[in-house]
Amino acid sequence: MIEPTQITEFGKVFIYLVMGILFVLFTFFLGWLVALRKPNPVKLSSYECGEEPTGSSWIQFNSRFYVVALIFLLFDVEMVFIFPWATIFSQEILLAADSRWGWLSLIEMFIFIGILLIGLMYVWKKGDLNWIRPESVLPSCQGRVPMAMYEKINDTKYTVKEFNFGSGSEQAAIQVENKPAAARHFFRPQFKKPSE
Repeated sequence: MIEPTQITEFGKVFIYLVMGILFVLFTFFLGWLVALRKPNPVKLSSYECGEEPTGSSWIQFNSRFYVVALIFLLFDVEMVFIFPWATIFSQEILLAADSRWGWLSLIEMFIFIGILLIGLMYVWKKGDLNWIRPESVLPSCQGRVPMAMYEKINDTKYTVKEFNFGSGSEQAAIQVENKPAAARHFFRPQFKKPSE
């Protein structure tokens, strides 16, 4: 005779979650209990994946790290969809039910992979997959002015002269001209009613 249990399926899931949380907390507590506590400047410094942590942590760095990580994550997650598709649509029961089912799922997956390949080609063409970008090349053109003249202009040190208006009378005249005009009366149109 089968006896009914006192715990429902939700109760079993709840016990499983509680035991999982307690196990994680117990592991953290055990690590805290056993760990040595001898802090020094090297241990307290931030770990930078093998690089020397020098200077401030508030620095600008290349955003290519994020771009490569996001591209990897995108294609990794998209590839996960192929495994359930292959598992479900390779079942002979589905294929025996309707022969068009296999061709439909195959065409659907070709479209899916095609969209992924178009995205990959776009990212590749844009150069986001190049970890080290090539040096920028200055454009060259056929012009009449020799390059030495541009270099001479760029290498010349220019001094900026102090700016003044000139004599005191000129300054006074400029100040008088720049005085704001007195408030003027504006034109206000008046409309008359047409006479009857």
